[in-house]
Order: sequence, then C-alpha cells, then structure tokens
Amino acid sequence: MHNAAMTKYPSGTDDLGALRRRSRQSWLLFAAVALMLLVAGLHLAGAYGRSQALVDLAEQSRLDASLKVSLLRAVVERQRALPLVLSDDTAIRQALASPSPQSLEPINRKLESLAASAEAAVVYLIGRDGVAVAASNWREPTSFVGNDYAFRDYFRLAMRDGKGEHFAMGTVSRRPGLYISRRVDGPDGPLGVIVAKLEFDGVEADWRVTDKPTYVTDRRGIVLITSLPSWRFMTTRPIPDDRLADIRESLQFGDAPLLPLPFHRIEDQPDGSSTLEALLPGDGTEAFLRVETPVPSTAWRLEQLSPVKVALAAGAREMRLLMLAALVPLLALAAFLLRRRQVVAMRSATERLARTELEEKVEARTRDLSRARDRLETEIADHRQTAEKLQAVQQDLVQANRLAILGQVAAGVAHEINQPVATIRAYADNARTFLDRGQSAIASENMESIAELTERVGAITDELRRFARKGHFAAEPTEMKDVVEGALLLLRSRFAGRMDAIRIELPPDGLKALGNRIRLEQVLINLLQNALEAIGDRDDALIRVRCEETAGGIALTVADNGPGVPADILDELFTPFNTSKEEGLGLGLAISKEIVNDYGGTIEVDSSPSGTTFTVQLKEADAP
Repeated sequence: MHNAAMTKYPSGTDDLGALRRRSRQSWLLFAAVALMLLVAGLHLAGAYGRSQALVDLAEQSRLDASLKVSLLRAVVERQRALPLVLSDDTAIRQALASPSPQSLEPINRKLESLAASAEAAVVYLIGRDGVAVAASNWREPTSFVGNDYAFRDYFRLAMRDGKGEHFAMGTVSRRPGLYISRRVDGPDGPLGVIVAKLEFDGVEADWRVTDKPTYVTDRRGIVLITSLPSWRFMTTRPIPDDRLADIRESLQFGDAPLLPLPFHRIEDQPDGSSTLEALLPGDGTEAFLRVETPVPSTAWRLEQLSPVKVALAAGAREMRLLMLAALVPLLALAAFLLRRRQVVAMRSATERLARTELEEKVEARTRDLSRARDRLETEIADHRQTAEKLQAVQQDLVQANRLAILGQVAAGVAHEINQPVATIRAYADNARTFLDRGQSAIASENMESIAELTERVGAITDELRRFARKGHFAAEPTEMKDVVEGALLLLRSRFAGRMDAIRIELPPDGLKALGNRIRLEQVLINLLQNALEAIGDRDDALIRVRCEETAGGIALTVADNGPGVPADILDELFTPFNTSKEEGLGLGLAISKEIVNDYGGTIEVDSSPSGTTFTVQLKEADAP
C-alpha cells in the first residue's frame, strides 16, 4: 500500500483508458531501458572477463615458467660439476703435462664413461694450444680429438679466467649446446682446458608436450633453447648489422640467419607480460600471452607463450553469465514492481483507503516495532551476559593451565624442598652438639648454613605461590631476565635430568617488556615444556632460549632440534584442544597465544624435520 500512497492518482476526469495508455508507454520505455542495460552489461562484462582472464593466465603462466626455469637450472648445475671435478683430476694433469698415446687412452675411456653416466653430450680435453687431445667420442667418426678449438670463446675464457660457459653450434657435430669449461692448472701454469657439452634435447622434448611454446634467449635476444626447432637462433629483437656480422664471423651459431621471431602486434601489459600474435609452423597465426623469467646463475631469460583465445573466451563467457545472473533478476524485480504500481494505480482510481484503516495499520506497525525493540534489548542483554561468561571461562582456562603446570612440577618441587630440609635437620643436630661441647663458632657456621637453606626453600615456595595466584593481571613494565629465571626455577624440578640441554642467553639488565611476570612466565614455561618433550632423551638434544631487543620491540625465541611439528597439526597449532600428545589437552599454546595477544604481541612458529622455533614478539615497556 506504500506504493499506492506514492502514486499520483488520476483526476476525476481521467478514465481507465488513459491509465491503460500510460501503462503501455511505461512498458515500451522499460523494454528500451532493459535492452540497453543488457547490451551494455554484456559488453562491459565481456571486457572485464577478458581482462581478468588475462591476469589469471599471466599468473598461471609465471608459475609454469618458474617451474621450467627450476628444471632447466637443475640440468645446468648438474653438468657444471663435471668440469670442476675433472679439472683437479691427477691423471688428466699428468696426461696434459706429458701427452702420449699410452697416457691419453685411459683418459679417453674415462671421459667416455663419465659422459654416459652424467648424460653429457660429449666431454673432451684440450691442450693449451687449443687442440683436443682426448674426448668421450674418441671411437666415433666425428671424434673431437685433433680438432682445433682455440677460436672458441669457452676455450679463451677458461684459459683467461679459469672457467667459461658458451652456447654455440658444434663445428663438428652441427648440434647446438652449452659448452662448460674449466682450466686445468699445473705447477708451472695452465696445462689445458676440460670441456663438457650439454645438449637440451630432453628439456625441449618435455616443453613440446604442452601447447605453450617455450624458449630461452641470451642477453642479445637470440633463441638458444626452444620447444619449436624452427625458432632456434632467431631473435626477439633486431640485431644491428655490425654486431650481426661479428656473431656470424665467430661461427657461434653456424650459418643461422638470425632473423626476428614471427611476432606481430606486441602489446605490453601493466604486470610486465605482453600479448602478441605469433606465426606457428604449419598452424597459422595465433594470439598468445608472453611472460619472461630470468634463469638464475646464467645470463639467459626464459619466455613462455600461453594461448589466450580459449582463456579469454571462457573469461568473457563466465563474466557475462554472472552479469546475466545478477541483472535479469533485477529487471524481473523492476518489471514486477512496475506492474504492481500500475495495478495499484488502477485500483486506486476507484477506491480510497479509509483513514481509520491507515491509522490501524500504523498502530499495528508501531506495536510490532515496540515488540521488536523489546526483543532486541533482551538479545543485547543476553549477548552481554554471554560475553562476560566467556571472559570468565577464558580466565579459568589460563588459571587451569598454570595449575596444570604446577601439578606437573609438584613432585620435583617436593624433592627440591626435601633435600634442604633434611640438610637443615642435620645442621641443627650438629649445632646442638657443638653448643653442648662449647664450640660456639662451629655452631654459628651451621646456623648460617641453616639460614641460607631456609632462604632457598622460601624462594621455591614463593615462586610457586606467586605462579598459582589467580586473577587478571594488567600490563606493566616487566623485567625479562626475571621472567626467564622464574620459568627455569619452576621447570628445573620436573626436568632435572634434561635441563643441561637448555642453552640460555639471558637478556641484559633493564630490558623490560609490557606485560605481567606471572603470565609471561606461563607462556615461557609452556614453550619450554613443549621443547623438552619434543627433544626427549636424544643424545644431541639442544634447546636455545634467547631474549633480545629488536626494532619492533622484544623478541623471545625458543628453538629445539626435535622432530618438528606434524604438518596436519601445524596449521591449527594455536587452536584449543589441538594436540599431537596422547596425554595433552591442547590448551597450552592456545592460552599462550591469548596471553601474548592481550599484551599487544604476537607468537609465531617455524617447524621442519630438523627442529621447531617459537618466536614471541612483545612490546618494549620504554618504547613510545
């Protein structure tokens, strides 16, 4: 009826025909607006869907490229070790120092065996004059033995700098590969160079399995490794004629023309990627998204092309469906409201609502609102009571955790107290005997010892009584050295046989955190108990406790070399009742995190099979 009240009723001279004409005009206008909204929505949704799909594709492409870079680097690093080891081989040095058929034949066989086991294309030894004297392919017709390689960059670099890497076309094998060289030194200077050639046929074959053309370029933009053989030794950008002549003269890439890659309509994207159209061998032109990733420890860059046609179409289709799913119900609702308004207008032309009916509805609505207000106030009161109960339960859990700790150390504390009590009894009996004998000086020494032992017992009981105190503790400047020493005092009785595994770097005097000593001791005891239980009785057990001032406040670190936290527990380590111990409740760390959060700090964990490290960040008391 609210819509009826907002409707401008026709005057007494208007008839139903006039209302019907206005109704038809309204529907024509609505249809035109709805059509424009649909057309504009489809266009905008398609554009947004394509842009979002391009962003998602770029992210996925970077992940794929990073994985390929990691695999490529692993292949290269494995082959780098071969020349490094062979350059220190005594037999190779002796063969280079005194070359002869008798000394070189074992070298040929050795290189042949190493090349097969290391999956190197060929491994060969070059004298200091640049002529190969031994090679793993010495049995083959295309043996490198006797060939002059003094003109090769990898030979010159190794002789000058001790090592070199050079990607080139083989002058004998006519196969491209990476030449990794190391200089072989003798007592009187360089003796020669050992070279391992790495070919990437396996890597390229793996890349060809996907529909994403992938290639590696050097700093000049020349394609070295590629999933499309026809793109090898092409360039990502034009090379000046003078530099092009030098490259061809060096025979690094044989007689390759070094033509630019068949890329067109290259458009850079804000995230560093780019879109382009590439002419594929036998498949025609296709649109791609190109991402680039550097290959660590080399001067290479890996570039990957991901097809965008399917991804863009899917992104546009998905966004258009979402747009239709949102817009069509809105248009249907608008049509419903328009129809409803017209029905109300037609009905209002013949009747008027009575004032009494309106007042009754207003009164009923007022009563509903009053009841709703009362219910809301009741719910608010219930929520407040629930919050207060939750806070009380939280305090009880913290107190229960402290009492649980006291229960665990109670037996050890009793032993810790019984020892000085027994000694006091012995000193007292001796003092009485000495007094009976008139030896008051010796009796006085016994009384002093009794006083010292009494102070020791008092310190233990005071620490227990203080730790068991219940209540809410406000934040105040707290000496971190007292926190560490107090926690160790309570733990020493329970873990007396394993306290030697703890290495402590006590904080300097005056280093104060914003918190409460009792609650901070509770946090440290929980962390140390977990660490002591984690290391068990292993011989190399070690726990490091360190407290230091940092730029962000104070960092308290507890690190152990235990087996680490299981992966299924680690993600919810600070969740209540989450534990890997059969006798544990899983409350210690949850309560510790709550305590640290109360004082504006944080607690983090880093775990691996070699150990676990907890880091508690606290606010420094004197910090602004």
